[in-house]
Amino acid sequence: MAFLANPTAKMLDAVMINSGLEGFFEPHLTTDNVKAFKPASAAYQMGLDAFKLARQEIAFAAFAGWDVAGAKWFGYPTFWVNRMNAPAEELGVTPDGAGSGMADLMKFVLG
Repeated sequence: MAFLANPTAKMLDAVMINSGLEGFFEPHLTTDNVKAFKPASAAYQMGLDAFKLARQEIAFAAFAGWDVAGAKWFGYPTFWVNRMNAPAEELGVTPDGAGSGMADLMKFVLG
């Protein structure tokens, strides 16, 4: 598991320390590495390069509807963690799964 995110690695490290999640994730996949913000394809490509997996083997979860859409356009199976019960954005794609929290995400990933 890894964060594929627009913030810098230093910012993501601070989040991990503050949340007590150090050691649970692979090194961050920060868009600083490719000089392109999500939803650019180069950003999502980092997941394939880092894990040496095919698109369909990676479950991409996001809290933002636009991020789910970008990952879906790239070809990842997607899950929208919709904690706020927000209406879906009209972006021309729908996530493969959606739920209100991490338990729903785990059900999606484990099938």
